[in-house]
Amino acid sequence: MSDLINVIVLGIIEGITEFLPISSTGHLLIAEKFGLGERSDLFNVGIQAGAILAVTFIYWGRIWRLFTQWRDPANRDYLAKLFVAFMITAVLGFIAVKLGFKLPEAVTPVAWALVIGGIWMIVAEYLAARQPDRTRVTWVVAILVGIAQMIAGIFPGTSRSGATIFAAMLFGTSNRAAATEFAFLVGIPTMYAATGYELLKVLKEGGVHHEDWTALGVGFVVSAIVAFIAVKWLLGYIRSHRFIPFAIYRIVVGAALLLLVPAGG
Repeated sequence: MSDLINVIVLGIIEGITEFLPISSTGHLLIAEKFGLGERSDLFNVGIQAGAILAVTFIYWGRIWRLFTQWRDPANRDYLAKLFVAFMITAVLGFIAVKLGFKLPEAVTPVAWALVIGGIWMIVAEYLAARQPDRTRVTWVVAILVGIAQMIAGIFPGTSRSGATIFAAMLFGTSNRAAATEFAFLVGIPTMYAATGYELLKVLKEGGVHHEDWTALGVGFVVSAIVAFIAVKWLLGYIRSHRFIPFAIYRIVVGAALLLLVPAGG
């Protein structure tokens, strides 16, 4: 029963943090280090896919229009930019894996990433606010969002949503809602692909019998439900608010971890 509760808590953490710019991977690592138990890579990526499923439902109308009205030049252009951003992430991520890059399993680098990322978000909000309101996604934005997504995947604590949203806002799509939509839509194929990759790896290595599929299923469902609520709230929040409170939260949590956790812990 206690392990089931831990799985539910991890699903809740993932659902809340995947699309808020505070780093889901970092929070999951911290939660696992502080008593909720180590989990497999497939579990962590799998419950992230639950959160992505929630966003798929939220943006289903937009996705449907993009694919069914592809003759519209604006839709074709947007789809092409989503595809390029995804492919940049996929190719650079594949290269990073082949070069042996691996997510650090210590809290200290996550804490530093939270602090640095929080400071960066405050500076980025200030710079974005000085730009004219622009909703168009440029090719520069698409390329940088793909790169930002890959960087966030390598360094837990960075926040995939935060990195991609602010890459868009600073380099062409200054409108907060438009930048967020593009960042979230790029994340949909990216996280589904990551989940599929981890699943194939488990099957290839014969680890299918060692995976706790019940825990993965529960975490997936909990994450999807919580993420649906969290993203609905966030999309309403950003219409009239900045991301500054999330930046302050990151700095406070990161600083607390640096003070409480021994160096290298």
